Amino acid sequence: MEDILILVDEQDNFLGYMGKEEAHFKGVKHRAFSIFVFNDKNELLLQQRALDKYHTPGLWSNTCCSHPRYGETTMNAVHRRLPEEMGFDTELSHVHEMSYKISFDNGVTENEYDHVFVGRYNGDPKINTEEVHDYKWIAMEDLKADMERSPEKYTFWFKRIISEFDFLKAMETEKTA
Repeated sequence: MEDILILVDEQDNFLGYMGKEEAHFKGVKHRAFSIFVFNDKNELLLQQRALDKYHTPGLWSNTCCSHPRYGETTMNAVHRRLPEEMGFDTELSHVHEMSYKISFDNGVTENEYDHVFVGRYNGDPKINTEEVHDYKWIAMEDLKADMERSPEKYTFWFKRIISEFDFLKAMETEKTA
């Protein structure tokens, strides 16, 4: 059964519902989330998207991203989807929001109001190979340097979030709180 997404405006106000495929092919703005999980060395857990994804297959991205479904809060959705994709769950904090729109050659448009969450985890994930091809832990400095050298290896939203939000500062603030 197709996921039913939550349609929103530029301020994340609820507008209605639409099927995932229809929303992506019509380019209708919908609610989404992006999860960034760090270990105690402040390395970020990246996932390489499955090679048969309908957009951005094989690109590297943040730990997990998806959409809340009809009748589901964003917080419930992040704790549903992280175990589905990466095989673990952890405490997550909402740290940032942004809106973006990008169209792909196959007719899909990502038009999302994205809620960004951060958490900590020190184990190895048990990836769902239908969603994730590979994973790696990486220091933020190394990630930013690689994004500079090879931006085509990374998803649009991931690069945008990394450029907009200072995760290292947020993680340091979390340690002292």
